[in-house]
Amino acid sequence: MTSARSLPIVVGVDGSASARLAVTWAADEAAARHVPLRIVHANPWPSVRPQARLPVEYQQPRLEFARELVQRSVAAAGAGHPALTVTSQLATATPIELMLDESRRAQLVVLGSRGLGGVSGMLLGSVAVAVASHGQCPLVVVRGSDLEAAPPTDGPVVVGVDGTPNDTPALRFAFEFADRRGAPLTVLHTWSDVPLDTPETDGHRFTDWSAVEEGEHRLLAERLAGWQQEFPDVKISKVVTRDRPVRSLLDAAATARLLVVGSRGRGGFTGMLLGSTSQALLHHSPCPVAVVRD
Repeated sequence: MTSARSLPIVVGVDGSASARLAVTWAADEAAARHVPLRIVHANPWPSVRPQARLPVEYQQPRLEFARELVQRSVAAAGAGHPALTVTSQLATATPIELMLDESRRAQLVVLGSRGLGGVSGMLLGSVAVAVASHGQCPLVVVRGSDLEAAPPTDGPVVVGVDGTPNDTPALRFAFEFADRRGAPLTVLHTWSDVPLDTPETDGHRFTDWSAVEEGEHRLLAERLAGWQQEFPDVKISKVVTRDRPVRSLLDAAATARLLVVGSRGRGGFTGMLLGSTSQALLHHSPCPVAVVRD
């Protein structure tokens, strides 16, 4: 039986600048994990529907472009890490079909934050959300401070938690990444996303919110005790906020090298990665975003 830790990291390419940055990030991570890198490209033509097939004179240039793209991507990954094992595949499939299929045989899927668009583009709105929602392994969407900027290579790893067992996969991913890279780890716990000035809080105006917050700090400390023992070399900062989860996470991501979130949560992270919070993080984070399914 194949160990999950021996599975490759898979990165999707489409010729965009964003995908090239994703290849570099994925190669660095594969080298750090000592696992192979697999580079894939979706070329959905010729279509399985005869009436939608393109003329041969159009199919051939597309096929040549796809082959050259994959070859360039393999060369770029190998240039930075000569000892890295790099394989590739040019698949006749849609990007979503390909990346979901690859996620079944990968320990991590990596995508750029923007594609070329059209049929063959690795579109964030469809491909990344599909893999985040239905993939069988964690997903990293490689982002920088703007569309052309390379992702940051320093700063802390930031992980969002809600203090429940649902945190475990995201915490392990974040701790292991920080441990490999020698990076500090910021664990962010948002315990309520209801602003103090909303009508919903009127009935609780006499609640001792400072006592509640102290309890949330204790909860987070207890939640992390075992992790600190397992990863003694990782320097941990604990942050507890009463704020909108997306705002707290984006603020923390401003100086981070990686933002890690789970596939679902409770309390301040209800619905995370399948609703508005995940959409905002994937579209607006200034650093790479890891979505870790449980």
